[in-house]
Amino acid sequence: MTAATGQADRTVGFRIAAVGDLIVDRPEPDRFFAPSAPVLRAADLTIGQLEVPHATTRAVATVDVPAPPADPAHLASVARAGFDVLTMAGNHVADAGGEGIAETIAAAEAAGMRTAGAGPDLESASSPVVVEVQGRRVGVLSFNCVGPTDSWATSRRPGGAYVQVLSHYEAIGANPGGPPSVHTFADPRSLELMRRRIADAAAEVDLLVVALHKGLVHTPAELAAYELEVSHAAVDAGADLVIGHHAHILRGVEVYRGRVIFHGLGNFVTVTDALTPASASGPEQLRWAQRRRTLFGFDVDPDMPSWYPFHPESRNTAIAVLDVASDGGLRPALIPCWIDAEGAPVPHGQDERGHAVLEYIRRITAEEGFSTGLAWEGDVVRISENDERGDLL
Repeated sequence: MTAATGQADRTVGFRIAAVGDLIVDRPEPDRFFAPSAPVLRAADLTIGQLEVPHATTRAVATVDVPAPPADPAHLASVARAGFDVLTMAGNHVADAGGEGIAETIAAAEAAGMRTAGAGPDLESASSPVVVEVQGRRVGVLSFNCVGPTDSWATSRRPGGAYVQVLSHYEAIGANPGGPPSVHTFADPRSLELMRRRIADAAAEVDLLVVALHKGLVHTPAELAAYELEVSHAAVDAGADLVIGHHAHILRGVEVYRGRVIFHGLGNFVTVTDALTPASASGPEQLRWAQRRRTLFGFDVDPDMPSWYPFHPESRNTAIAVLDVASDGGLRPALIPCWIDAEGAPVPHGQDERGHAVLEYIRRITAEEGFSTGLAWEGDVVRISENDERGDLL
């Protein structure tokens, strides 16, 4: 595949593509996908994380900062861009309650897409979507690792599949009330349930993709301890590819036991007025928009429109790629992208912008402690272990 033409390399069996967060909450949404749609459509299976409900209901069912639902009609644009599966387990999945979840799933299915990670109960939310691709069965699972608890599905409540993560705050030295040392880890029972779900799914498919909603939002090049724990557990249980999202900024790329973990794919199409002070739809959104700078220490890029209220570094993003050979060998890669001045992600090959985005990915990968190899092969960046190009398996 090239970023310019979107043509896939048919010497491989098939290609999976995946991106990070999607918030499609602006008029004429096709324009935001126009630069990337040829690349996304050229893949045999394309996956994205749907960050907010897309529904007409105005119900609010969370004590966290609620995300107003986007127009469900916009999901047709997501499908036209080439998406086949939407993962939904995330902190905003139940903001509009069970009605919002049901309406979002129905709208996605009406547009021809499948969904994973949310449903009317925990059993459905934690069951894989299985898609046949070039005669192979590919499964997709989706788990939310960041809460809040009112987004979690139960046996009798709609919501998302989840892993419960615990935080321990330890005072540093003789300084009670000062900045603490923070330790995070998965609740053992919750982690074991995720492992079991992944193992069961892996036994039923030829290849398994696991999506994890995780990470420290708006914070460059920093991983919490639980992120390694949960991601590694997913691979240990049978995941062939792990994709992360939620932080709204790219994270590094890790190779663990011959499998690639994209710790955070960042933003893709994330266009919304919900975090803009002038357009906030309620006092909770207004307070959150006003506190962003204090909490995360950044100002939004002044060159960006109000509907892209994110960290300036978040304009670096990528499309994750997994080429699956006819013999089952896996060749992971990424396509560097840059979010343009209107909020549209634009794929880049070996041009000036593509090289700059790749250098950013190399830097944050190294800062997170990984020695992953990232090298151009045509207009994609192949991923290997320890800075050596080639197949992982």
